[in-house]
Amino acid sequence: MRCLITGAAGFVGGPLVERLHGERICELAVTTRSAAASFPTSVRHFPIEITSETDWGAVLEGIDVIVHLAARVHIMNDRAADPLAEFRRINTAATLNLAAQAAGAGVKRFVFISSIKVNGEETDRPFRHDDTPMPIDPYGISKLETEIGLHEIAARTGMEVVVIRPPLVYGPGA
Repeated sequence: MRCLITGAAGFVGGPLVERLHGERICELAVTTRSAAASFPTSVRHFPIEITSETDWGAVLEGIDVIVHLAARVHIMNDRAADPLAEFRRINTAATLNLAAQAAGAGVKRFVFISSIKVNGEETDRPFRHDDTPMPIDPYGISKLETEIGLHEIAARTGMEVVVIRPPLVYGPGA
């Protein structure tokens, strides 16, 4: 099986790549924003800027599963003139571009790391998978819009979409 991990140099991506590579779970291809990121020689590395215009052709060759981690994440003191537009540009439009090309390339499964922020900011009981989404901030809104778009792509193409909504992730280096 061949796996593509986007955002492979990130806080979650780095440890995921280490684990997948160390346990030889799949043949790995990874993307990062920087060519300076280093990976074992058996890992195919593609430095790539993820946009709604990115051509994923060469990256997707032979890929069976994508774990999409690359995103514009929580930004303290966001200086963007329109934060929602910026989150939509990267988290929604760029992700849906990747997913559409992945489906066209025969990728079988697209794992999207979303966010618990899709459910809202607080609850008096644990969130459930079937709760009505209630995102409040631009990040959560962009993640929900992406989930909706991914399910539409899945319905049209048959590519399996898996959405994971983790809570805040923390650990060494956070």
